[in-house]
Amino acid sequence: MHIESLEYFQKIAETKSISKVADKSHISQPALSQQMQKLEDSLGQKLLVRSNRGVKLTQAGELVLKYADNIIRTYDKMLSGIEKQQKNEVKIEADYTIATYCLPCALLKMQNKFPTYNYNLKSGFSDKIEEDVLNDICEVGFITRPCNEKELICQMVIKEKVVLISPKNYDISEKIDLEEVLNLPLIILKEECIIKDNLDIALNDLGHSINELNIIAKLESTEAIKTLVKKGYGLGFVPYNAVKEENSDNKLKISRVEDYNLDYNVFMVNKSTKVLNNETREFIEGFKNLGKNVCY
Repeated sequence: MHIESLEYFQKIAETKSISKVADKSHISQPALSQQMQKLEDSLGQKLLVRSNRGVKLTQAGELVLKYADNIIRTYDKMLSGIEKQQKNEVKIEADYTIATYCLPCALLKMQNKFPTYNYNLKSGFSDKIEEDVLNDICEVGFITRPCNEKELICQMVIKEKVVLISPKNYDISEKIDLEEVLNLPLIILKEECIIKDNLDIALNDLGHSINELNIIAKLESTEAIKTLVKKGYGLGFVPYNAVKEENSDNKLKISRVEDYNLDYNVFMVNKSTKVLNNETREFIEGFKNLGKNVCY
């Protein structure tokens, strides 16, 4: 099985069209179809069902697609490792909010400490990050929940404060009770996240649920929440690191829930340091020493 055929298969599965992938990849449609036939022959299974409406995956095709991404990324990592063997690179993946607001500052400090090392930071979801560390897609991961994988070392490195942001002229105290939140117009993230989970747990303790909140919008990102709050549409719970500059510039008001702790921990995950290269070991030890002072 050639890796290029697997890459084409993944693109076809995403677009549900052989012709579109052929056009974008500057390859003839017959040649691409032949590659897919060879891939099916090598696996001994039919992967694609072709029709006038496009392409559908067979049950075997669904299984191949499930593993294709890891196979391709592992292959790319191998090539990258060969090319960058002398460049001292550490691959890092972090939960989206951590990667956006917390780690850039920390990585700058690490870069100053180890100027010959390169830090390659990507964002993702916690469960996928654990999987990528296990599969050597990255060396170090930062997640918002304790690690589920026994083969990985997991240690708490940062405690992130959670604050309620409101427009600068909004009439709200700096300290509020959780009951008060029930009547506020809230903007939250669309996807599941640690802030929503902790908020739901706290509300359940009061005999309520997150579904009882006055949610006026569900958005894709913390930046989108900040934008709507600045324009006066509502309020939102976000990590402090995401808004500390706006708070200092009086562009947003910050409140804290007084009777419940909504803060969360950030965990660093990695394989045993015995199997890691020197650059990664030094990064892990250096980051542990930065500890809770990261970007605060």
